[in-house]
Amino acid sequence: MHPVYAAFHKRSIERRDEFWGAESRRIDWRKPFDSVLDYSNPPFARWFPGGELNLCHNAVDRHLADRGDQPALIYISTETGAERVYTFRELHAEVRRMAAILRGLGVAKGDRVLLYMPMIPEAIFAMLATVRLGAIHSVVFGGFASNSLAIRIDDARPKVVVAADAGMRGGKVIPYRTLLREALRLASSKPEHILMVNRGLDAGEPVSANDADYATLRDAHLDDDVSCEWVESTHPSYILYTSGTTGKPKGVQRDTGGYAVALAASMEYVYAAKPGETFFATSDIGWVVGHSYIVYGPLMHGMATVVYEGTPTRPDPGVWWKIVEDHKVSVMFSAPTAIRVLKKQDPAYLTQYDISSLRHLFLAGEPLDEPTARWIAEGIAKPVYDHFWQTETGWALLTGLPGVGDFPTKLGSPSFPCYGYDVRLLDERTAEEVGPSQKGVVCVIPPLPPGCMSTVWGQDQRFVQTYFTSVPDRLIYTTFDWGVRDSDGYYFILGRTDDVINVAGHRLGTREIEEAVASHPSVAEVAVVGVADQLKGQAPVAFAVIRDASQTATPEMAAALEKEILGVVDSLLGAIGRPARVNFVKQLPKTRSGKVLRRSIQAIAESRDPGDLTSLDDPAGIEQIRAAVAHSSGRGA
Repeated sequence: MHPVYAAFHKRSIERRDEFWGAESRRIDWRKPFDSVLDYSNPPFARWFPGGELNLCHNAVDRHLADRGDQPALIYISTETGAERVYTFRELHAEVRRMAAILRGLGVAKGDRVLLYMPMIPEAIFAMLATVRLGAIHSVVFGGFASNSLAIRIDDARPKVVVAADAGMRGGKVIPYRTLLREALRLASSKPEHILMVNRGLDAGEPVSANDADYATLRDAHLDDDVSCEWVESTHPSYILYTSGTTGKPKGVQRDTGGYAVALAASMEYVYAAKPGETFFATSDIGWVVGHSYIVYGPLMHGMATVVYEGTPTRPDPGVWWKIVEDHKVSVMFSAPTAIRVLKKQDPAYLTQYDISSLRHLFLAGEPLDEPTARWIAEGIAKPVYDHFWQTETGWALLTGLPGVGDFPTKLGSPSFPCYGYDVRLLDERTAEEVGPSQKGVVCVIPPLPPGCMSTVWGQDQRFVQTYFTSVPDRLIYTTFDWGVRDSDGYYFILGRTDDVINVAGHRLGTREIEEAVASHPSVAEVAVVGVADQLKGQAPVAFAVIRDASQTATPEMAAALEKEILGVVDSLLGAIGRPARVNFVKQLPKTRSGKVLRRSIQAIAESRDPGDLTSLDDPAGIEQIRAAVAHSSGRGA
């Protein structure tokens, strides 16, 4: 381990208040904080308590004097052909207008505003306007179906929902308005207003009688001035839902001050980015990467940020590199799945454009395999950094730090624990630290650093129970990921320890998918597991027991039933939750106590040893899985 890194990391752990107190100077405070950290109620960490600030002010307003005419938001849609560059001054004007609209609709400090929007500028205006008012935004990914949206509406209970009539992906229109209408029919909580951005893509009926048209209200508030609402550092900035081992998603709650400080520091240390440059994260605002590194991180750092609506291959696989050339992108952030998609294309696209402005490519979302890392690093001839983090952490937990020093990287490894994180690899059974090359659970000794989740929205006990009770008699945060550390101190992530799977960087709870599959009237029982997938990292695969076996008597009947079941999943979760395959079995393998042996099912599906089967109640269940997997392989699964 490099001594410069080791000393830097050690200082962040052993002299925590001094370290983060210095980093806090990167942002503007309306009122100084009383202390750096209040950890009087473990595991709840209150960062910079007593201090007052505003996230929108730090992302937009404070840059007006020095870089008001510099590009701030670069909008590119290869779906509609639209492009627009907003300077910081223009972004400030649009955010004030959006804030005036939301204020006029009754939004005040502490209220929730739910966003169900594609990657368009108005979505970023709405996020910034919400925190400008001291309200709390909750962005729901546009790929989620009505049922998933309804669950989030009921949990967040927003005063206003901001939506668009439609989004586009791969040339296909996604009818947000229609999906929202159905979600509100299903939800028990009803927002007071719907603010609709009409793009002219879907001329459907209004969502409700209280729809408000964004363009009309914008014209009415063109010159309104809405000042920032200063909030306490621990005031929630947003709620972002993430899947868990239960069917109900968890609302990850983020604070304001700790998040601002963490992101501001990461722009220099993690990304080696500079004010005045351009940052391009290829994610979506429905995910944590979009919150941290499309919106808040780059803007707070005085950078231009790219907001991209489209795919990595439309109109051709060179589109991202064209954006790098056109807008002189210096730092790019994407996901291994996206690179694996590009890997299937003509490699000539990697060198078609001048990407000399690009210094680094960062990848996160799922484990990065060595062949993919090598292919993209050699293809673009730029340093490629793998790094590991979660919705819960809000920024990198394991990472190389090019802004701290020129430390060597290893292909497939996210390098070292990031500053602020006291990371340990613990044995699952004994909770003791494991040695080099031994598999353990990636854990963090609390307090968690600034920027991490402060609790689960409305469920403090769930926060403690979910993340801090895996080690008996000790409060230790678990990531639920297996890891291994080599003799040089480099970490490698091996996959999840729980029943959450990682599909193209998007976390899905198998319980959610199982509930969707089981809602089909023909399904008596189901188990869903994540199976290794060359493109997406993992793919959900279902094994279902049917009430009436005659429904799958022929291959044609089985195929028809599988199609029906997948349609039900699409309607409840959206295509993102669709299993790659539904296999029909007569029984599931269970222990004598009735627990389904999901790890053994997963192992067989991945052609691995299913492990210890001594607790198996009936060997026929395992044989059913083996036969189903063999049959799927035979039909090209």
